[in-house]
Amino acid sequence: MLIQQLVNGLTLGAVYTLIALSFSLVMGILGVLNLAIAELFMLGGYFGFAVVMAQLPLPLALIAGMAGAALVAAIVERIGYQPFRTASVVTPMLSTLGFSIILQNVATNVWGSDPLQLTDEVLSGRFNIGPVSVSAIQLTVLGVTVLLVALLAFLVQRTSIGRALRAVAENRDVARLLGVPAGRVTLIAFMLSGALAGAAGVLIGVHYAAITPYIGVEIGLKAIAVMVVGGTTRIWGALIAGPLMGVVEVMTVAYGGSQIRDFVVYGFMILILLLRPQGLLGGGRSDQGQRV
Repeated sequence: MLIQQLVNGLTLGAVYTLIALSFSLVMGILGVLNLAIAELFMLGGYFGFAVVMAQLPLPLALIAGMAGAALVAAIVERIGYQPFRTASVVTPMLSTLGFSIILQNVATNVWGSDPLQLTDEVLSGRFNIGPVSVSAIQLTVLGVTVLLVALLAFLVQRTSIGRALRAVAENRDVARLLGVPAGRVTLIAFMLSGALAGAAGVLIGVHYAAITPYIGVEIGLKAIAVMVVGGTTRIWGALIAGPLMGVVEVMTVAYGGSQIRDFVVYGFMILILLLRPQGLLGGGRSDQGQRV
């Protein structure tokens, strides 16, 4: 049914939104594509799984996934970004790509290459609204995403940390002259992005009750596509593009078959960029600096 597939698409789109926000947060502030975020998403899922399999509640799993991914993101920032912050943007991007491969190999050696599965559903309840059936875990994914986005919006728009993030996004050198600790702000941006990716990893893991070391590759690429569609340096563009891409993917699988899913999803991205190269919420060149 159309409405049922729409709910499924919004659930998947919520996860895409969190990961795309992770990419956009670093991209919008530092102008760097942190390719390790896909593996931070994967690691967050494993950290959350460890808590769930210990029979502890889901909120603790979320906290563990977010904290663990944020800590690894801080390591990525100190080793994979800071030494290359004055180099060409390609250099830190390749450095984070190297970190991505390392993290994937670490996960493979620690947890194995086979999928890690939950034996019991974390939240087994279902709610029927007419012909539409919504699971408790779907409601949890949507609710947690809304909560995290609201908290991020408050942090960016209403706190001193947010003002510092926006100042560095507009002009790093001027911000430093005005007393903004740019190095600390950079670390905060990486850790925030890691926490969002970690939360997404926990949510998608418990939703599908399975996770593998390679889950970050496919979903990470989809999240980059979401970021591009929303506007590369516009972090709030993911709020529109994430659900949109999720619905497109689920509808394609439901009515066209899974074999054409990626063709339609990435074809849709190309179509959007042909019509609006700067993305749905992206601005022109004069709009640089108004990214966060």
